[in-house]
Amino acid sequence: MNNIILDPYQQKGLQLKNHLVMAPMTRSRAIGNIPNNLMAQYYGQRTGAGLIVTEGTSPSPNGLGYARIPGIFNAEQVEGWKKITTAVHAGNSKIFVQLMHTGRIAHQANLPQGAQVVGVSTMKAAGQMHTDSMGMQDYPTPVALSTEAVKTTIAEYVQAAKNAVAAGFNGVEIHGANGYLVEQFLNPHINNRTDQYGSDYKARASFALEVAQQIADAIGKDKVGIRFSPFSTLGDLQEYDAKEVHNTYVYLAQELNKIGITYIHIGFSPKIPQQTFDAIRQAFTETIILCNGNTAENAADTLAKGFADVLAFGRPFLANPDFDIRISQNAPLNEVDFKTLYTPDAHGYTDYPALAVAV
Repeated sequence: MNNIILDPYQQKGLQLKNHLVMAPMTRSRAIGNIPNNLMAQYYGQRTGAGLIVTEGTSPSPNGLGYARIPGIFNAEQVEGWKKITTAVHAGNSKIFVQLMHTGRIAHQANLPQGAQVVGVSTMKAAGQMHTDSMGMQDYPTPVALSTEAVKTTIAEYVQAAKNAVAAGFNGVEIHGANGYLVEQFLNPHINNRTDQYGSDYKARASFALEVAQQIADAIGKDKVGIRFSPFSTLGDLQEYDAKEVHNTYVYLAQELNKIGITYIHIGFSPKIPQQTFDAIRQAFTETIILCNGNTAENAADTLAKGFADVLAFGRPFLANPDFDIRISQNAPLNEVDFKTLYTPDAHGYTDYPALAVAV
């Protein structure tokens, strides 16, 4: 098997020890929304990846939509993250924190005192989410962000990015997918705003671009990435005109290229037409990371297609702390225990066996 994904990646602004990225995966172990020693052990076990992108981490108390997800907006959280970045750097890997504001995909029971569920509009999402205190609950009606509150939210992203640098991160990834706040701005069925952040696709993209630009100004463009998943309907997003979707993401790629951020991270979907992949690749000259559906077996062929520069893997890293070694030895992989994805303790988190002790 061609193990090109184990070769160093030093072709553009992002230099990594290999072509392996550990994808961001919510694991819900941050008790009190504070990164802890258990999380440091988890990330420290997985430094076979050239780049680790953390689980979604809120830049604001309002963005902590799920139970036990971490934040990076106060001093205690920064101190907690320092343990994790130290562990990852000890393994000669780089680590970006994924800044994830959940917006309307939230419940008040998961938020700290004084925080509120906010959104681009007052449109509530269909469905329910888990809360530790009340079990499954319907999504509530969010408070629509005023124009001033949007500016405040952008400032929270910027401060979170500064906090990330203070915590030892190599950079930040803005979460612009999965139906969370950035993507809520992009979707015309959710974004019915009449201010500068609404109307046509360029205006709807302005929130993402302002966040990226201001973070780049604050910490350096080489420390900024962003994740998108064109044509996704996660988070109760409704489909909209395919041409407009295409235009939205090509425009974002063009503008982000002008800003000079270090990477765009694309979540693959079979709904994405090849012309959209091609147009994004033509528009963006820095690193593109491709996630979803990657395997060690198809990695060389995927990279040879020319769209992606490096590949992100989720479940293989979740269940195999030594995923890189298993690739090099063509060894079998542990299966994911789906029952323990979001439980609060070490089981199904740090106790997956490494190859040396696997039965």
